[in-house]
Amino acid sequence: MKRILKRSWLIFIVAIAFLCGMCFLVIETVLNASEWVDMPYNGHISGSGGLIQAGKITDRNGSVLAESVNGKRSYHSDAAVRKALLHVVGDDSLNISTAIQSRFRSELTGYSFIWGLNMPQSFRHGHDMELTVDAATCKAAYNQLKNYDSGACVVYNYNTGEVLCDVSIKTYDPNSPPKITKNNEDEYEGVYLDNSLSSTYTPGSIFKIVTAAAAIENIPDIWERTWYCSGKEEIGGGDITCVNSHGTVNLKQAFGHSCNVVFAELAVELGADKMNETAKRMGINANFKVSGIDTKKGHYDVSKANKNQLAWSGVGQFDDAVNPMQMAVMCGAIAKGGTPVMPYIISGNSGSILADIGLSKTGTNGKTLMSSSTAEKLGELMRYAVINDYGESMFGGLHMCAKTGTGETLTGSGSDKNDGWMIGYCKDSEYPLAFACIVRGSSRYGYATAGQVAKAAVTQAAKCLK
Repeated sequence: MKRILKRSWLIFIVAIAFLCGMCFLVIETVLNASEWVDMPYNGHISGSGGLIQAGKITDRNGSVLAESVNGKRSYHSDAAVRKALLHVVGDDSLNISTAIQSRFRSELTGYSFIWGLNMPQSFRHGHDMELTVDAATCKAAYNQLKNYDSGACVVYNYNTGEVLCDVSIKTYDPNSPPKITKNNEDEYEGVYLDNSLSSTYTPGSIFKIVTAAAAIENIPDIWERTWYCSGKEEIGGGDITCVNSHGTVNLKQAFGHSCNVVFAELAVELGADKMNETAKRMGINANFKVSGIDTKKGHYDVSKANKNQLAWSGVGQFDDAVNPMQMAVMCGAIAKGGTPVMPYIISGNSGSILADIGLSKTGTNGKTLMSSSTAEKLGELMRYAVINDYGESMFGGLHMCAKTGTGETLTGSGSDKNDGWMIGYCKDSEYPLAFACIVRGSSRYGYATAGQVAKAAVTQAAKCLK
């Protein structure tokens, strides 16, 4: 009798486990079937009823970026636009995992849990997709970026969250993708990455915005202070160097002239805890989603740094790393009084499937990065830098607040090839644009490299808002 009872319990447990497993499988299938269809290892689907029957992808003005014609996927008629938007739109290969055609293939193809990819055309429901990007703005940024080793440019509307420009270099023409072999793989290293979303870089002097925020919030007499810069200062057993000897400067002048000595001294005075706390609060170590696509986390941690490393971290060196989209959002937060509107790239005018899954709604507020008073003071510093150092005419009459930076990476064969940055935002209410541009592979400074990319992209983006 006891043996029968034991066997009954065993059968009961096995049956319960089986039922639980079946329930789990059904739930996972219902929730994730479309995601599984999108996986890169299902790339064969794109050539057999996948992208061949996918809907159109258009920019904010209705310009067709990708469509299916006569059984073939075709892309924009302008080669520069195709290359500029490769990482946003994608190509037939699905190698660019963050691209729309890879990430949202099931939505584009009208995938159905019941019908799979064979849903009758009459049953299909809005599988065209409109993006927030402006093809002309992306082309303008690409034409400036294309001569560099790699880089990225982001421009977004800090009031609505619409991403108007997302361009990444290296790139290629989706109409004639390259055959990458062992012989040419170095030439195409990183070509499948959208650097705006998926890469981090040494920030250089753009990180002085974070150091300035920490100083504003923690040093009561920061606006009355002056410092003396002779072009070099020994801190923690090593030299902190400036390009120029700036003499006696206050905080605005130190920020505008991008004085390394002052911001190194500030980082040491503030200490590791306050620097870590400010960087964390301003989002440096966090990531977020852009229409469901993850950005890469930046990095700032000086918990174990020595005094000299802490000093250099305040200048944006040491092992600091930031993401371009993250930097654009930080500028958007400064423009909005401390709380950013988060970026998105799939327009609210897209099909109802996207509305159903919550990816086509307008931008929502993100986490507050700083107080409104800190944001106001940072804006004043960035405005001062434009007026007194970069030149008011740089952006064609737009009233800009900005900061340049040159991250010294010492890459290349014996010569320094730097990460040149320019980030900022426009104060004009009719042109609510925040941006971040990064150029890798030049011995020139951020103003001369990324500054020219930013100028081209922002001035063209302003035109599309008129």
